[in-house]
Amino acid sequence: MLLFFPEEEGFARRLAAATGLEAAPIERHRFPDGEIKLRLPERLPEKVVLLRGLDRPNEKLVELLLASAGLHEAGVRRIVLVAPYFPYLRQDKAFAPGEVASAFVVGRFVASCVEALVTVDPHLHRIARLDEAVPVTPALALCAAPLLGELAARERGRPLLVGPDEESRAWVEAAAHASGLEYAVGRKERRGDRDVAVTLPEGLNVRGRAAVVLDDVASTGRTLAQAVRALRSAGAATVDVAVTHALFVEDALETVRAAGAGAIWSTDTIAHPTNAVSVAPLIAQALAALLR
Repeated sequence: MLLFFPEEEGFARRLAAATGLEAAPIERHRFPDGEIKLRLPERLPEKVVLLRGLDRPNEKLVELLLASAGLHEAGVRRIVLVAPYFPYLRQDKAFAPGEVASAFVVGRFVASCVEALVTVDPHLHRIARLDEAVPVTPALALCAAPLLGELAARERGRPLLVGPDEESRAWVEAAAHASGLEYAVGRKERRGDRDVAVTLPEGLNVRGRAAVVLDDVASTGRTLAQAVRALRSAGAATVDVAVTHALFVEDALETVRAAGAGAIWSTDTIAHPTNAVSVAPLIAQALAALLR
């Protein structure tokens, strides 16, 4: 059985169609003081796939705690968490005295709730494998970059794929290799959460070419916007943007468009108007093997 929360019904139906699983909603009631009450289906199998996207995660992590505890108490022996977006991974070390390495704190919390995890393009920087942060077996990290590369090739022919910084290299390489496209990786200097500078590789000729800036996540949009500006200044004919996770907080989408971006594409790991390709078939393939 595939269980989902009400706001994720669209993705749940796509995933259910791809897997053949019965989909059932988790009912939620919010009390006036903000506390949450959940109601699970009365009939539950021993294995359950729980869909819970974890963008804007703080309240959703509480919902995960409540749902997983209720499922285990109802006799479910194995919960496979499908979290298309997994949060808190950027803080994987203490950068200053007293800071909390939240990647491992949140990872251990999630691991205490479920028996397996499937996610897409987790932002692993100094962590080599997802199960180092989320100690469950298996902890599967799927890659949506090839889907974005194929989308860019369909829409723009043979564009140049550009990663804005070294952290994006793995994704832009995967997208380029899947579609036979050329790629380049820029360099980013971060001065603050919303203050970044992006420079293109020395000698890169983009004049008259179609370019697509590709990254795993769009949060404030400042890194993408600076990459778009750099490509426009270098003479690119068109500059589009493709990301796995469309967080686009506050004015991020407007910032990227104002920088000169044409199309802005994302996967449906997070429901957003820019969604252009679904990761449901990708997750369904992983679940088919996992549930066997």
